[in-house]
Amino acid sequence: MLRRLYDRVLALAGSRRAGLWLAVVSFAESSFFPIPPDALLVPMVLARPDRAWRLAFVCTAASVTGGALGYLIGYALFDVLATPILRAYHYEDAFAAFQATYARWGLWVILVKGLTPIPYKIVTIASGAARFDFWVFMLASLATRGVRFFAVAALLRRWGEPVRGFIEKRLTLVTTALAVGVIGGFVLLKVL
Repeated sequence: MLRRLYDRVLALAGSRRAGLWLAVVSFAESSFFPIPPDALLVPMVLARPDRAWRLAFVCTAASVTGGALGYLIGYALFDVLATPILRAYHYEDAFAAFQATYARWGLWVILVKGLTPIPYKIVTIASGAARFDFWVFMLASLATRGVRFFAVAALLRRWGEPVRGFIEKRLTLVTTALAVGVIGGFVLLKVL
């Protein structure tokens, strides 16, 4: 079933309304949809390298906006769905510890996970559930999602089809290297 959904998303990349579908998939993936927007972004940039920056912008803006919905889901629905379960099992203290840990390390979680192919909806919902600062969440999301999608667009625009194969085979390696580079940059700025 997931493969059929993935194939359908790829078919959307060739449609007349591909840009709209890119925005819809990017938005939905940040809060509830299982297929990453790269499935549309990659073939669209390969088909129209002259639109790479525009497509990366659409992908970033829609993903960050969808992240706000994911945050809202975690913030609002967590109380309705999870709090009664936490109370029933007496895990209120464990959740309070999670919130404290997330308050301390949440920015790093968002920065690292935003660059990787790990489903971003996990970060958006967890950020809302932990009551992480919304504006810090949004700025970190904008930074990491922008770096990720613009990097994919830049690589594809510059090297085209060979990069597509590399990215599809080694997506985790590519995004991990990007994450290490971004974190290294922040650490370097903090040290200097």
